[in-house]
Amino acid sequence: MKFIDTLKNVWKIEELRNRIILTLGMLLVYRFGAQVVLPGIDADMLAQFAGKFDSGGIGGLLNAFTGGAFANASVFALGIMPYISASIVVQLMQIAVPYLQKLQKEGESGRKKINQITRWLTIGICLVQAPSYLAGLPAMGVPAEAFVMGQSVMFYVSSVIILVTGTIFAMWLGEKITDKGIGNGISILIMVGIIANLPQAFAQEFVSRVMESNGGLIMILIELVIWFVIILLSVMLVMAVRKIPVQYARRTATGGFEKNIFGARQFIPLKLNASGVMPIIFAQAIMFVPSAVASLSESDFSQSIQATFSDIFGFWYNLVFAVLIIIFTYFYTAITVPTNKMADDLKRSGGFIPGIKPGSQTAEYLDRIMSQITLPGSIFLALIAIFPAFVVKLMGIQQGWALFYGGTSLLIMVGVAIDTMQQVNSYLLNRHYDGLMKSGKNRKAVA
Repeated sequence: MKFIDTLKNVWKIEELRNRIILTLGMLLVYRFGAQVVLPGIDADMLAQFAGKFDSGGIGGLLNAFTGGAFANASVFALGIMPYISASIVVQLMQIAVPYLQKLQKEGESGRKKINQITRWLTIGICLVQAPSYLAGLPAMGVPAEAFVMGQSVMFYVSSVIILVTGTIFAMWLGEKITDKGIGNGISILIMVGIIANLPQAFAQEFVSRVMESNGGLIMILIELVIWFVIILLSVMLVMAVRKIPVQYARRTATGGFEKNIFGARQFIPLKLNASGVMPIIFAQAIMFVPSAVASLSESDFSQSIQATFSDIFGFWYNLVFAVLIIIFTYFYTAITVPTNKMADDLKRSGGFIPGIKPGSQTAEYLDRIMSQITLPGSIFLALIAIFPAFVVKLMGIQQGWALFYGGTSLLIMVGVAIDTMQQVNSYLLNRHYDGLMKSGKNRKAVA
C-alpha cells in the first residue's frame, strides 16, 4: 500500500506526470518505428532471417541493442548505436585535440558545439554503416527473393537515406526525452530496446524447460533466483562508492581577531566502477575485429579464428573479453576521473583530506585510492560481463535468455533504472513527498 501511495504521489505532481507521459509517448514512437521494414524488402520473408538471432551470437547481441530492429531490417535498424560510437570518439578526442579541450572549458556554449560535432560525426558513421548493413543482409541469410525491387543502386541510395534518417530521428527522440521527459533519453532508448527482447527470450526458455521436460519449473525458479541475485550484485556495483573524508575550514573575524573554525566533515565519493559500461562497449567493439578480419581469408587458420571469436559463449572469447574489460576500465577511469583537478578544486575551496597536504600530495593520494578500488571494480565488472557464458555452459540456459544474466544488457538496464528513479525521487522530495527510495507518509510542507 505504501508503494501504491508513492505512485499516486508521482501522478499528483503535474510537471512530473507530463514528463512521464511525454517519455512514454516518445518510446512508443521508437518501438513502432522498429517494426517498420525498409521499402523494397518483403517483410514476410524476414521471419526466418529474424529467427537466426534468437539464439544469441554476435548478431543476437546487435539485435538486442536495437530492440529487434536489426533483424527486422527496419528504418531503425542501426538504432542509436552510431550516436553512441560518435560520442565515444568525441570524448576520447577531447584528450588530444586542443580545440575540443577549449570547448569543454567554455561551459554551456562549448557543450552545444561539442554536441553539434557529435551529431555530424553520427551522420558520417551512419553513411559507413548503412551500406555495410545492406550489403551484408544476403550474407546473413536474407534470401534474394526478399528484395522486391532487387538490389539496385536506387534501392541502396533510398535505403541508406532512410537508415541515416532513422538514426537521426532516434537521436532526436533521445534528446527530447532528456530535455522534456524523465531520465537520460539515449540510455532509455537502449534500455527499452533491450527489454523488448526479454519476454520472447524468457518464453523460449520456459518452453525449453517445461514443455520439453528439460528441468521443469524447478529450473525456471532456480534461474529466476540466480537472475535476481545478479541484478542485486549489479546494483551494488553501480552504487558502490569509497568515501574520502574532507575537512573544510572557514575564517571569521571576531573582536578584530581571525580564527579558524572548521566546518562539518564531508566526503568525496569515488565510485567503485567510475567508468560504467563503457569498458564493456569498448571491449565489445574490439572483439568484433578479429572475426571481421579473419572472414577476409579462407585459410584454415583464419576460419578457426573466425569461429573462435564468433562464439560469444566460448572460452577464449570470454577470456580475451574479460582481460580487455579490465584494461579499458583502468584506461577510461584514468581519463574521466581528473584527480589533479579534484585536488586543485579542493585546495581553492579551502578543503583538505585529514593527514594529507593540499595540492600534489592530495592528487597522488586520490590517484592511489582510485587505482586500488578500480582493480576489484574492474574484475567484478568483467565477471558480470562474462557471466552469461557460465550459465550457458553450466546450466544449459538458452543463449537468448542468457544475455540478460550479465554483460552490457543487464548493466545498462540497472544503471538506467537507478538514474531514472533518482530523478523521480528528486521531484518527490522537492514537493515534500517521500521518495521512491523510501516509502512512507507524505511530508508536510514547511511554511
